[in-house]
Amino acid sequence: MIINNLLKVFDKLPFANKTNFLIFIITGGMLCIIILSQISTYAIKSDFERLFENRTKPLVDLENLKDTCEINIKDTIIDISKGEIPLEDGLEVLNLAQGLIKNYWKSYKDAKQNQHTNLFTSLVKKIFLQSTDNTHNELLFERLIHNIDTKITKIDHYLTDFDPQKSEQLIFEVNAVKVYITSLINYDLKIIIAEKNDTEKLFGFLFLFSIISIFFVFLFSILLSIIILNNFKKLHKVLEIKVEKKTKELLELNSSLEQRITNEVKNSRKKDFVMFQQAKLASMGEMLQNIAHQWRQPLGSLSMIIQSFQTKMELGKLTPEFVDTKVKDALLLADNMSHTLDDFRNFFNPEKAKTTFSIQKCIEKSFELAKYILEKENIKHEIVIKKDVIITSYYNELSHVFLNLINNSKDAFLNRCTKEEKIIKVLVKAYKNRLYIHFIDNGGGIPEHIISQIFEPYFTTKYKSAGTGIGLYMSKQIIETHMKGSITCKNIPNTLSNCRGCKSALFIIEIPI
Repeated sequence: MIINNLLKVFDKLPFANKTNFLIFIITGGMLCIIILSQISTYAIKSDFERLFENRTKPLVDLENLKDTCEINIKDTIIDISKGEIPLEDGLEVLNLAQGLIKNYWKSYKDAKQNQHTNLFTSLVKKIFLQSTDNTHNELLFERLIHNIDTKITKIDHYLTDFDPQKSEQLIFEVNAVKVYITSLINYDLKIIIAEKNDTEKLFGFLFLFSIISIFFVFLFSILLSIIILNNFKKLHKVLEIKVEKKTKELLELNSSLEQRITNEVKNSRKKDFVMFQQAKLASMGEMLQNIAHQWRQPLGSLSMIIQSFQTKMELGKLTPEFVDTKVKDALLLADNMSHTLDDFRNFFNPEKAKTTFSIQKCIEKSFELAKYILEKENIKHEIVIKKDVIITSYYNELSHVFLNLINNSKDAFLNRCTKEEKIIKVLVKAYKNRLYIHFIDNGGGIPEHIISQIFEPYFTTKYKSAGTGIGLYMSKQIIETHMKGSITCKNIPNTLSNCRGCKSALFIIEIPI
């Protein structure tokens, strides 16, 4: 129950906190293992050093002291009493033994007095081990030290003024001190064994604690990894739901956008159609002037023919031959006027299908339709085509583009008011399945600050009554949208007249053949 509650609380934590907790558990566990291993290694090392410095060396001194008493004193006295060695040699051995006994005993006591306790090891043992130290018996130790001191003093006294008659008392004291030394050795050995057992217990405890720490670190890592993995799955599921929801919204938006784009395209086409019609109407006004001009002369001739009938009749000279001749002339004039109307009617007819035609004839026909305007403004034109090109495209629309460019040049000449010869030059060249038409005039070029805007709809520098601003826009739409070509413009140095430093406007039409 408690574990389930803890898991629920942990599951509610933010993902970042879960990850930090997992890192904390793993890092803390690894640090704990490392510290415990270092403590156990240090404790073993310290105990080995202590065993050698504080326990082994004093025991060696005691063993040497015991051997000196046994061999150098007791055996020498026995050899002297048996006459196996001279007294003088025996005394030298006894004197030597007297010095050795003092040195060994002093070395042992110095070692005991200089014993130092490792505080860290003692603290570790105090923390991790239950105190079971019943081997240290200071009273016994001090008693043994006192007895050995007493016996060594007596032995020293007997050896200083050695008397063979007192050999038995000396041997007794030697045996007695050997017993005390043996007891002291046993006492130190018990302490060494007890310390060894403590070290083994500490090492075992630390090793067990390390194993438990590793187990818990491993267990916590597995549990936390499972929890975080489940969290990832939940997060993935939530993200999937969000992505599915966003995808659905995008699909709906896309569907809506498609409908909106379709509506916008329809509106744009309607707008283009209206603008195209406006351009047509604007052109129609100019064409009417051409029709009126071209009809003025035949109408005048027809008037004169009609008046000639009246005059001849009043003079009585109206003959059938005269009537036949004038009727033929009148019919010829009427036929020419009818052809003129057909030309302009064909121009304004909407063209749905492509036709095959000569580009030279299309350009020449466009200049023919604008003949009256060009003559009125005294504008000359020159068409340079080395080899005529037959293309399959929209004849009337391309002619409409040429008429727009002619009107644009005419307006440029009107604005400039120059006395120089006004020239429009058209260069046609085919290259790699593309047809390039360069339309140049010496009307002074296009102002640089508006050259990037001239193809925009309703952009015009003329008065409202003089221009609609859709001629060049519709020309661009015809060339690029209907004919899949391009139309650009730029200013170039004037090469059509002798005006130095003047500019010419160059329109470049590129259409597929």
